[in-house]
Amino acid sequence: MPMFQSEGFDLRYEVFGEGPPVIAVHGFGSNIEINWVNTGWVETLNAAGYQVVALDNRGHGKSEKIYDPDVYGAQDMARDVANLIDHLGLGKVALIGFSMGARISAFVCLQAPEKVACAIFGGLGANMVSPMIDSDEIIAALKAPALSDVTHKTGRQFRIFADHTGSDREALAACMAGSRTRITEEQVGSIPVPVLVVTGSEDTTGGDAPTLAGMIPKGEAITVEGRDHMRTTGDPKFKAGALEFLGRIHPA
Repeated sequence: MPMFQSEGFDLRYEVFGEGPPVIAVHGFGSNIEINWVNTGWVETLNAAGYQVVALDNRGHGKSEKIYDPDVYGAQDMARDVANLIDHLGLGKVALIGFSMGARISAFVCLQAPEKVACAIFGGLGANMVSPMIDSDEIIAALKAPALSDVTHKTGRQFRIFADHTGSDREALAACMAGSRTRITEEQVGSIPVPVLVVTGSEDTTGGDAPTLAGMIPKGEAITVEGRDHMRTTGDPKFKAGALEFLGRIHPA
């Protein structure tokens, strides 16, 4: 299990295949396997000639668990991604991030644009620039003694997912408390690299893709019809659109 140290924390990563590198950044409460392996993303990208480099974000998967909300800012986790690129000596990469991973990827584009050829933001559209709703309820759900104690709909969804993935719920609660970093329309408007934004038509969590793409100078959008936030992750239309975009900007 490869590990590297970033900002003083031990983080796990995996490298799949060979070719132009695509850094995969998972969503809140997820991990490499759940977000990228089980959904077929690794297989799809490898078959298209790309190397996939995925990491478990701090507090997630097999990376170090931290219980201080102050270290979970999206800018902090963006530095983890940039540090992994340097650790592996990859040069310019494509980024693909889902949900929280899309927000982290946006900050990588802002903080280290020289490392990024292009980016794909999945599961986070117009709501990237809006305050996160239901976060306090999600934190309470993660800290509740049992699922039966959770009545809030969104809180239950996140608690069920955390239990399903076997996550450290205290670490996730700290992450939720600290990772709600706002990114402004002005910041999004200064992202210099090509970006593809992909969300489902029923995704009330992430919001619509065209609105966010319209804020980004080199933004493009795909809407996956009939998909909500969770069911967009491994959708074939998402994958096909990503491959077409990568083929133009970051060809294998």
